[in-house]
Amino acid sequence: METSARPWSALWALLIGFFMILMDTTIVSIANPAILAAFAADLSLVIWATSAYLLAYAAPLLITGRLGDRFGPKRVYLAGLAVFTLASLACGLAGSIGVLVAVRAVQGIGAAMMTPQTMAIITRIFPPQGRGAAMGLWGSVAGVATLVGPLLGGVLVQTLGWEWIFFVNVPVGVVGFIAAWRLVPALSTRAHRIDGLGVALSGVGMLFLVFAIQEGRSFDWGVIAGIVSIPGLLIAGIVLIVLFLVWQRVMRGEPLLPLTLFRDRSFSLSNAAIFLVGIAITALPIPLAFYFQDARGLTPTVAALMIAPMAVVSGILGPYIGRLTDRIGPRWVTCGCALSAAGALTWYALSLSADAPLGMLLLPSAVLGVGVAGIFAPVASSATRNLPRELAGAGSGAYSAIRQVGSVLGSAAVAAVMAMRIAAEAPGAAGAGSAGRAPADVAGYAAALGQSLWLPASAFLLCAVVVAFYPPLARTALIQTGSSIQTMNGGRR
Repeated sequence: METSARPWSALWALLIGFFMILMDTTIVSIANPAILAAFAADLSLVIWATSAYLLAYAAPLLITGRLGDRFGPKRVYLAGLAVFTLASLACGLAGSIGVLVAVRAVQGIGAAMMTPQTMAIITRIFPPQGRGAAMGLWGSVAGVATLVGPLLGGVLVQTLGWEWIFFVNVPVGVVGFIAAWRLVPALSTRAHRIDGLGVALSGVGMLFLVFAIQEGRSFDWGVIAGIVSIPGLLIAGIVLIVLFLVWQRVMRGEPLLPLTLFRDRSFSLSNAAIFLVGIAITALPIPLAFYFQDARGLTPTVAALMIAPMAVVSGILGPYIGRLTDRIGPRWVTCGCALSAAGALTWYALSLSADAPLGMLLLPSAVLGVGVAGIFAPVASSATRNLPRELAGAGSGAYSAIRQVGSVLGSAAVAAVMAMRIAAEAPGAAGAGSAGRAPADVAGYAAALGQSLWLPASAFLLCAVVVAFYPPLARTALIQTGSSIQTMNGGRR
């Protein structure tokens, strides 16, 4: 652990940019109709304005995490923030849908450079026994940012135009850059060798895997332009990732992803948990957005306000739950909150109907906020608690990549589940999919959307099971080097 005179000031500086990049994963979705009208473009190209960002964000996370170890997390974070901010300006100025998609991909690369560095810096400037509070604030931002996106996007699109969902990033990015430059310490680095083969295998494997999961349904899981099939890309991605893991195991030099990290039970379980959380947190707003807009006829802004209690409660409780985690450990805090989130989604699933009182539907949103508040922070704190300084970037990159793959899978899976349930419950509404178009069979449509929420509820329930196996706090393993582990209670190397 490296000390910092003002660790909390450094954290707040980092969170400005971190909030912005996570918000951009969802803010564009609400602007898609306006972008479609502005460019008179094909719907599939407009959707790619979001897909390109998510794809470019997810694919290089393992690599960018390791770059922070090599060149310093502050330098890589600032470089990523500069790329992201300039790309945001280019997005707002884009004169065609093709240019917009291209610069959205550049935005994603900037976000991928930044995300692992935030966790790595927290790991290195806060002591393990006090990291829970810091991760509580970090986790609150992670949970709230993705939920604020649609709400802020709706307001900006309705008042200023779709370009402003990108222009708003420019002053925020400038302020975040100056704050990070002045307040985040320049941490020491080590002369890491770049694992070229590992970079190639992981980068291409993640690209194929994420693309196949993210875009499979768009191509009906068939062939793309008569060249390659989606199942073929999926298989190729899995094979390349397996080869990457084998290479990391057998190589004699310095691996891109030291597999010794996964010998620590807290790190391994935390990665499994955040994968499930990624599925759930991405899947849950989608059926709710269609329910409030299509089944109940609410505007995008009012629909976003219906799930706002989740963001508000999560943001308020997050830091407090982080401190509680420092005192009693993450196991039961996270387990209880994951069960709370699963219960809230069960409440939603059983309540969504054509005439459910809207005021009553604010209650499960608030309960869901309690659950979300106690998941992101303790899981992140557990994942980073034992990371040695020299592997902070590698561990943070792996954690961020696994979370993002879960998010992509959650988005694809809930779309498939929604299509199946709508076809079963309201066949006449099977074509519904543009917010604001009321289906003929509103009752069946609402029931189908409620049933779709069983997917994120199940993911949260499995997360509760996973974290129940966390080791007791007093027995948490400490990784002393990249290849040796020692426990606090007298374990052997």
